[in-house]
Order: sequence, then C-alpha cells, then structure tokens
Amino acid sequence: MRYSLLLVSALMAAPVAYAASSAVSPQGGVKTETFVTEPMPAGFSIQATELEGPVFADERGMTLYRWPYDTMRVGTTGDGDNSSACENEVTTKTAGMMAPYPPGLDLPELETRKACSQVWPPVLAKDGDKDIGNFTIFTRKDGRRQWAYDKHALYTSDLDQQPGDTFGARANGNGGDGPAERRIVGPATSVPPAFSVETTRRGRIVLTEAKFSVYTSDRDGVEKSNCTGTCTQTWVPVTAGATAQPQGEWTIFERAPGVRQWAFRKKPVYTYAKDVDTVSQQGGDVAGWHNVYMQVMPPLPKGFGLMNNEVGESIVSPDGKTVYTYQCGDDSKDQLACDHPGAPQVYRFAVCGGGNVERCLRRWPYIPAAADAVSGSRSWSVMWINPKTGRHAAKGEAGAISVWAFRARPVFTFEGDKEAGDINGNRTGEYNGRRNGFSAFLVRDDFFDNAR
Repeated sequence: MRYSLLLVSALMAAPVAYAASSAVSPQGGVKTETFVTEPMPAGFSIQATELEGPVFADERGMTLYRWPYDTMRVGTTGDGDNSSACENEVTTKTAGMMAPYPPGLDLPELETRKACSQVWPPVLAKDGDKDIGNFTIFTRKDGRRQWAYDKHALYTSDLDQQPGDTFGARANGNGGDGPAERRIVGPATSVPPAFSVETTRRGRIVLTEAKFSVYTSDRDGVEKSNCTGTCTQTWVPVTAGATAQPQGEWTIFERAPGVRQWAFRKKPVYTYAKDVDTVSQQGGDVAGWHNVYMQVMPPLPKGFGLMNNEVGESIVSPDGKTVYTYQCGDDSKDQLACDHPGAPQVYRFAVCGGGNVERCLRRWPYIPAAADAVSGSRSWSVMWINPKTGRHAAKGEAGAISVWAFRARPVFTFEGDKEAGDINGNRTGEYNGRRNGFSAFLVRDDFFDNAR
C-alpha cells in the first residue's frame, strides 16, 4: 500500500477564497468561500466554518440547522413545511422506524434523557420580528414563534460551543439507513450559473452545474490554456456562453477566436472526459492536474496522515492504523444522536463489545492524545474520557484518558487491522454501521466506484 504523507498539508497550500461579504471568522484566520448575500433577521450573521463553508448563525453566532422530512424504513419523521416536530416532551419509547426493531421499547437512561427541543433548541423570534426574505416565522405547537428558512424550521445544536462550530452534524456522514439527520443551513455560494459547490471530506469542491468535477492544469498560465489539440479530448475546456459575465474570482478569457473559457483564480478550468461519476476526484490523480476547491479541509493533528487502501484513501493514526468514527442515532421519533460522550453509551458498548466494556475497549480502542496536544483546528480536539463509562471526564481525573476527537466525538482504531492500510472494521454494526456502528474515516472512497 502507498503511504502519502499528509496530503492535507499539500491541500492547505492551495489558495483559499475570502468571503465577498464579510463572513464572521471566529478563529481569526479562517478563510471561506464567497457567498450570495441576502436579507437576514436582525442579529443573524454568516459564520466561517472549517468544514461546511459559510453558514447562517443566530445572534449568538451559533450555527443554524434544519431537520428535513425523511422517509424511514417504517414511517416518516422530520419537519414539514413551516412546522416543527421537535417538541418539549421527553420521548420514552422507540418508534419502530428501523424494521425489524419493534416500537414501544423503553429508551435507555430516561432519568437523564433530554427532550428534542433541549438537544436542538428552536431559533425563536422576538416580539416585533417579521418575515424577511427567505426567513419566515411560524407558530410552534407550544405557542412560541420560531424562525424558518425556505420553510424549514431552524435550530441550534447543544453540541456547538462557540461560533463556527458545526458539531451538530454527523462526524462522518450517513446515507443509506442512517438516522434522519439534521443539516446545516447556509447561504448560496457565489459562483456563476455554470458551476456549483459541494462539501466533501477533502473540502468544498467546485463542480459544474451537472455536478461533474472541474480541474486545473500546472501547465497553464494566467488565463492562458496550454491544453490544445488531442489534450482537449481528455480535458474538456469549460466554455462560457456569449452572455456569460465574470463574477468575483471567476473570469473569462478567449482561448481561441470566438471561444471563451472560464478561469478560477486566473487558472483555466476543465472537466475530465474519463469521469463517469459526479463529484469525482479521479482526475486529480493524473500528474499535473488538480481538483478545484473553494476551501480545503483543516489540517490533521500532528502525527496523523493519509494512506491508500483497497477502497480509497483514509486517515491513519500516528501509529499508522486506520482511523474510525462511530455513528449512532436512536430509534425514537426524535432521531437523537447517540454517538458522542454526552449520549447513552449502551449503544456503542453493544455493537463494539456485546455489552462487555472491557471487550469493547480492546476491540475498538480510543486513539490516545498527549494531555498537552494541540490539534491546530476546531474540528479536531483533545478530550478527557472515562473509558469505563464512555462519558466526559475532568482533566487528570482518576482513570480518565486523553483521546483525540473529531467534531466533538472520539475516534478509534480497530483490533482486527493488522497491517498498514487494513480497513477490516469498516461498516461494522447495524445497517452497515450507518445506524449504529463504525466506519473508516475515508477522505475519498471512489477507487472502485464505491458509493460516496
């Protein structure tokens, strides 16, 4: 297996766009992509985030989320238009939405379980607030007035601690049979109509309107294409229509008489004729060619790296073992997350050790961190954990250990991985690990046309 030393550091060397309209940058140096400005309620802002680009935030600077209406295996959940299904009562029973599991079973740790509205506080309107632009106000079942965006009720997350945090989002994505997750709400990216932007684990990737990746070449000059003749059969210039206009960092140059080509940050852009999937990174594997990102993922903690495996490219720990994240959502009507130290740990203990804590710790050990380790980003952090309970612990507490975490959730390695590049623990758990289980932290997984 080929080991690539911190590809992330190479990505971080790429230029990053500043927001066109002063996005608030709580880290002081975070740069973010340009975005489309629009009217917002008084006190709301747009915050720069490391993983999701610009996001809407309430008057405290906390990231805003929505809960899309979603069809599960049995039944539906989430919010309808201009309404909230996230209520003030504590849910005590399973909903039976994940067949073959039955409804009506007692949920764990009811004495400390929170109501949905405590985990996901609704963003409330003040007296005198009125609809503005895409932000509207509706009345909740409890009589309080709540903000919505594009008809989606808005919430903050009790996991977010400071402006720019996006810990309410899943650590490693879900898809398939995952829980009905909450999603971050943000402004539209400011790109010409011919392009779009999507979040990947490498960064905010630039695509065509049809979602195919765009690329730049090392051989090109400033608004000068050196890809001609047979080169254009593989690398297809992204041409601009007769009425297209430059926009921000997007410019147009004449590559041939009457033929106009788009350039991003003065570099001509192309699509790759061999891409068969959307959001592809395969053209970037060709020497001298690169995917285009509005902003890239934050640097990994010191000692972590990237390694190729049979599926794609995964993050590896300082000792060279594949890093795994844990995903969990309970089968309540609230679909609350159970994948972080503040949630019940019985789900993780069940899937990683059959309920046996010692076996769980042996098979899926936490990745240790030096007590004074610094990650260099908000996304990665060091936390103290009581390994016997899986809960947060005070620094230096008897029996507590210092571990690495991503998006406020500990990360793990797998006992069954024996050699560098092994991912034998990938998708371990219920519904391929998406509902309750472990997944390799893959930066990309398109080596063999696997689903993203």
